Amino acid sequence: MKHNHKHENGWGKSRIVKVKDLAPAIRMFKIHVPLLVQSAKPGQFVVVRIDERGERIPLTIADTDEKSGLMTIVFQTVGASTQRLAILREGDFLADVVGPLGVPSEIERFGHVVCIGGGVGIAPVYPILKALKGMGNRITCIVGARNREFVILKDEVEKIADRTIYTTDDGSFGTHGFVTDALAGLISQGEKIDRVLAIGPVIMMREVAKVTEPHGIPTIVSLNSIMVDATGMCGACRVSVGGKTRFVCVDGPEFDAHQVDFRELMSRQAMYNREEYRALWHHECTEAEESGVIEIPKSRVPMPHQNPQIRIQNFDEVALGYTRGMAMQEASRCLNCKKHPCVTGCPVNINIPDFIQHIKTGDFLKAIKIIKSSNSLPAICGRVCPQETQCELECVLGKKGQPIAIGRLERFASDYEAAQGEIQASRPSHSTGKKVAIVGSGPAGLSAAAELAKMGHQVTLFEALHKTGGVLIYGIPEFRLPKRIVQTEVDYIRKLGVEIRTSFVVGKLKTIDYFLNNGFDAVFLATGAGLPYLMNIPGENLNGVYTANEFLTRNNLMKAYLFPEYDTPIRIGRHMAVIGGGNVAMDSARVALRLGADRVSLIYRRSRAEMPARAEEVENALEEGIDLVTLAAPVRVLGDEKGWVRGIECQRMELGEPDASGRRRPVPIPGSEFVIDADVIVVAIGQSPNLLAISGSPDVHTDPKGRVMADPETGKTTKRGVFAGGDTVTGAATVIEAMGAGKRAAKAIDEYLKTGEW
Repeated sequence: MKHNHKHENGWGKSRIVKVKDLAPAIRMFKIHVPLLVQSAKPGQFVVVRIDERGERIPLTIADTDEKSGLMTIVFQTVGASTQRLAILREGDFLADVVGPLGVPSEIERFGHVVCIGGGVGIAPVYPILKALKGMGNRITCIVGARNREFVILKDEVEKIADRTIYTTDDGSFGTHGFVTDALAGLISQGEKIDRVLAIGPVIMMREVAKVTEPHGIPTIVSLNSIMVDATGMCGACRVSVGGKTRFVCVDGPEFDAHQVDFRELMSRQAMYNREEYRALWHHECTEAEESGVIEIPKSRVPMPHQNPQIRIQNFDEVALGYTRGMAMQEASRCLNCKKHPCVTGCPVNINIPDFIQHIKTGDFLKAIKIIKSSNSLPAICGRVCPQETQCELECVLGKKGQPIAIGRLERFASDYEAAQGEIQASRPSHSTGKKVAIVGSGPAGLSAAAELAKMGHQVTLFEALHKTGGVLIYGIPEFRLPKRIVQTEVDYIRKLGVEIRTSFVVGKLKTIDYFLNNGFDAVFLATGAGLPYLMNIPGENLNGVYTANEFLTRNNLMKAYLFPEYDTPIRIGRHMAVIGGGNVAMDSARVALRLGADRVSLIYRRSRAEMPARAEEVENALEEGIDLVTLAAPVRVLGDEKGWVRGIECQRMELGEPDASGRRRPVPIPGSEFVIDADVIVVAIGQSPNLLAISGSPDVHTDPKGRVMADPETGKTTKRGVFAGGDTVTGAATVIEAMGAGKRAAKAIDEYLKTGEW
């Protein structure tokens, strides 16, 4: 990619005159900056900025030539910023080259000085050893590199140093080993060393300090820490030296190695590892897109995640989301098929190819507009819906590789819109004068409310809990679905004109008949599946046995994980057992781990292949350390003399013929009982509909399984004017299936309100 930057002041002070590759991923620039060169001293550094969006990159000055006005910098392409820097060519311009910065090296006649350069660190060592030699010092230079290919500036260093020692990690050049081995060898041979200078990776400089400290050899290291302004204003580059906080940019970059707190320095340098990883993906995606070299890869762009060992200690979102570049690269894989099979797999019929094409071209707001024309909860669906069994299952690319990551792209578009500021929602210009009561604010209720409001109807949504969102609020943990995301979607629906009344228990406070007799023209029941199934085994009512509904509601809705800051407590055992194999079971197990359980066993009666949970969530759980016990079914909960759980007795199972679900039926193996120690148990084996809302309305019929009887396409129940959809009709299902039911019911309600036909 050719850059034709023009320096803003027209002087050409930061023009790149020469570019040279010194080794793989190590590049040298000679930059024309005559004023800077006149003032620069060995050991100082500059801050380079590529363009207006670029990061400020601190780089040590590798050499200067006052006659030509050229400054040499050498850098390694390890992150997004240096990747962008590396694509510049001779004749290109940099937006800024600021310097010289920092305190110059102390150049005196010390005697015998050992200069150590690790990897690209030999470049900033070079001007210092040249100046030290000019003062009459005897110079031994130790150069460390990964292998022969990464040895740089060999001729330049050997021309000045009295002796040069090379070490390589693989022994392909010089001595097999590290720079510390060579340094320790000199000391053990009795050589008098008056001073050591070391520049390179932090670990290398730390180890050099460990070698010299017992011998009292003065040792100087040059630190390249996190910087923003590099003038002492921000304090980002602070480091502890001799127990005092020093700023690398103004007090350094050189310090007494024996006084540097290397542990703290290494910790601070890791602060932006996640952001750097994401920025690197963004850069690579953008470069590939602009160069036109992107082919359609079989594999999708990976989603960045929190490290498992870190995320089990917090409730922050596990999946970090695509960057712009990642999203555009993934979108570029779409074939834009003529028949659009992915749309047929979407329960709410989003125009998937259309929104993906707009992400591909960078028109992200147009993409979210297309999504929202069919789906009012895209940020939620992009996170928790099982696209792999719906829209992505139909993707043509999935036949020879991985399908387009439709859910991830949907999440990206909605998150991008939210990041731009206030989300816009246009109320309809007309009102039909018709009123609809919606009972339940889960995905079916929210979806129906949004659709009906867009049609011009006056919608009031009634929720029994004190927060809107139903299962999205009480059932799904923060690390899978942050509650701020749910709140943003709810706020959008409010902006459409929907009135929301919380802490309103329909069936107790008011009945369905009351609504129909007091101004409402139709009622939509979307109360979900809120009654937990139990195992019906001995000991199930011992203290320490939770249903998943209680366990997750305490944690998610009532914030028990923040106890005692929040009042609701939750009991966590050292060894917890979760029964079940669905998403709710996975959520419960992962919550237990984050709350402090030493071990969490997830017990499932079939094999892993039959688990109804999303494969991604199973993989996340296993990464986090969940102990998966398959082909085992609980037969008895064991308790102690005080009535508390102490374990669960299970029986081994084997798989027989498929049952009605299509999965192979678990068959008990006689005499295979075993006990799993557990002091808290969570039962997550499913839920049935909660029929409280229809109490007092006997003409709303239910089936033998306790589900509201309703037409699957229209949602019409056995009572005129009353519709139902989602889990209250089907039993526990997915978020997007509930939303599809809400959308279909809204269409049928609109038709009923217009025609009065039942």
